[in-house]
Amino acid sequence: MPRPIGWLSSVDGQGRENIAPYSQWQNLTFDPPMVMFSANQYPDGRRKDTVLNTEETGWFVWNMATYDLREEVNKSAQVLDYGDSEWDRLSVTKEYADNHRIPMVKESPVKFECQCKTTLRVPGSDDAARAGLEGSA
Repeated sequence: MPRPIGWLSSVDGQGRENIAPYSQWQNLTFDPPMVMFSANQYPDGRRKDTVLNTEETGWFVWNMATYDLREEVNKSAQVLDYGDSEWDRLSVTKEYADNHRIPMVKESPVKFECQCKTTLRVPGSDDAARAGLEGSA
């Protein structure tokens, strides 16, 4: 069965915008409301842009990825150089979060503006499995 996809948007300290699909995310609790996502590293040890951006700014947005948005979600899965924005390749409308200037997908019916509470690096069996991130909405 396919896993639900969380479409995470973030921005780095220089204002460069990023969006990427994540299948390893979960609602943790409702009081306080918390969302968690997990991000493996690249095999060469580089960490994902979403993780770097979230740690740098303290914020990310979870956008619900729906069936109608599936083609755009797939486009955003491309591996690009750090600082290159997937947003430039998408046919969606940007709107900005209230708490931190992060772009969100206007067409997404549900969006959570999340403040990062902690990062937990979990040991894995290889270099690609050594990074994780927890955040809070």
